Amino acid sequence: MSATHDEVRLGILLWSQATEWAPFEAAARRVEELGYDSLWTWDHLYAIFGDPYQPIFEGYTTLAAWARVTSRVKLGLLVGANTFRNPALVAKQATTLDHISDGRAILGIGGAWMELEHTAHGIEFGRGFGDRLTWLDEAVGAMRGLLDGATVTSPPDGRYRFDQLRQLPQPVQARLPIMIGGSGERKTLRTVARYADMWNAMGSVEKLRHKDAVLRDHCEAVGRDTTEILRTAGCKPVIRDTEAAARREWESQMERNRTPMSRVADDDTFWVGTPAQIAERMVACRDIGFSTFLAEIAAPYDPETLERWIGEVKPMVDAA
Repeated sequence: MSATHDEVRLGILLWSQATEWAPFEAAARRVEELGYDSLWTWDHLYAIFGDPYQPIFEGYTTLAAWARVTSRVKLGLLVGANTFRNPALVAKQATTLDHISDGRAILGIGGAWMELEHTAHGIEFGRGFGDRLTWLDEAVGAMRGLLDGATVTSPPDGRYRFDQLRQLPQPVQARLPIMIGGSGERKTLRTVARYADMWNAMGSVEKLRHKDAVLRDHCEAVGRDTTEILRTAGCKPVIRDTEAAARREWESQMERNRTPMSRVADDDTFWVGTPAQIAERMVACRDIGFSTFLAEIAAPYDPETLERWIGEVKPMVDAA
């Protein structure tokens, strides 16, 4: 690998819908066995692909359970829904996970987007993305302070009502990382610039390049060193010897998740093809600064893709 490139790292997000617990846990164990760097799941209360009324597991309790059956992989939500929980509770949950896992927690957070699960569960959704992203900025600022040992009091005009709040114990990690997901140019990326240690984005290389430029502008405006923020690219790979075989597997996965192909056919986050095709996409992303890749894997957790992405594709990318 060229000395000018950061080391390529791979993480796996296991879809939490359309599965039972035993295979979900077994897949988590396999991710660690294969040598992946990190392990993630969603933070949703209804299924987000296809029929919303499918089985789905809750995020933080999943991570706590995984912490007890793994020993090395980092653990996080990709990403937590800020609307679901009081941010002080989230800081406490992430800290507890850090202790359970001996320092492997990542606090993943985003503004949330699925209205149906909010209205069904009686969770306030706000008037639109503007509300939720304003809440997110305030919440992440409070979380960062609490994780770093600060005493937090909310501003008089804030959404939250923290009053001389402190939390003990502190995390195991000297700086428990915060991952922010999303690419909104006016608000989300400003929050990333102010607080995030990691940023997750999805889309074409052209889109990622543009969003990265916007983030750099926000970093300059707030006085943040842009190199302090790890760029991560999200994708949904399906890997086979031929593109046709990969597509057949993709179609089978979507059928299991009650998702018509018409709903995902134009989704450029599905990377469906041969090892060489997947590697080509990754090299293009790496060359613009996205050196960490987080792959979403649908139940029943396609063992061939899990094995070939780290065993075949990663060496191709490292050598390019």
